[in-house]
Amino acid sequence: MILFDLEGKKALITGASGGIGKEIAKVLIEHNAEVCISGRNHEELNALKKSLGEKCYVVACDLSKKDEISELIKKTDEFMGHIDILINNAGITKDNIFLRMSEKEWEDVLNINLNSTFNILKLITKGMVKRKYGRIINISSVVGVTGGAGQVNYSASKAGLIGLTKSLSQEIATRNITVNCIAPGFIETPMTEKLDDKRKDAILNSIPMNRIGTPKDLSSAIIFLASQESSYITGQTLHINGGLYMN
Repeated sequence: MILFDLEGKKALITGASGGIGKEIAKVLIEHNAEVCISGRNHEELNALKKSLGEKCYVVACDLSKKDEISELIKKTDEFMGHIDILINNAGITKDNIFLRMSEKEWEDVLNINLNSTFNILKLITKGMVKRKYGRIINISSVVGVTGGAGQVNYSASKAGLIGLTKSLSQEIATRNITVNCIAPGFIETPMTEKLDDKRKDAILNSIPMNRIGTPKDLSSAIIFLASQESSYITGQTLHINGGLYMN
């Protein structure tokens, strides 16, 4: 079912080879957008393109490298002409208790989860300002608000995305560009599938809805924020977590 028609809109999704990114790409295509998907897993990206058809383009990219980010934006522009919708979905974890966390574990997570978003936005925002249109959606996390033991690096990176979202939204709001965050709770992904039963039970007991979310729980909200109908919403963080955290 088409909720909001995105005909003529062109979207870039980072981290598209993961479960959440795949669902976002699928739903954007279903709502008539053109989509460029990016990630590091070539096989997963090509398989996704095959399933999504001719309105989907692939650019593999390591977001820890600025030259590859520049090439990503260049190729995306070559494929689609410009970018109307940006979904900053890429993210990694390298969990460790703080006293054992290495500088590399800190830097690797911050580089992918936060610095790459800054670098992409620097290359894309000027075009959106010139065209006086844009929808920027940053995927944060519930731990960006609550914190998480063993996740100082990840929590800091996701909190940083929320701060970036609030600040950038104020700078470019008059140009018909919205900047919003989605902060998921526990979502079914290959990452959560690796949790043992004891940990899963503890998680479920902490969620009032008593279930782990699905990528589809996020994609419907993303479609709305990517649409014209959300034009008066900016600088916001939408929490999708089954009641785990209530703002």
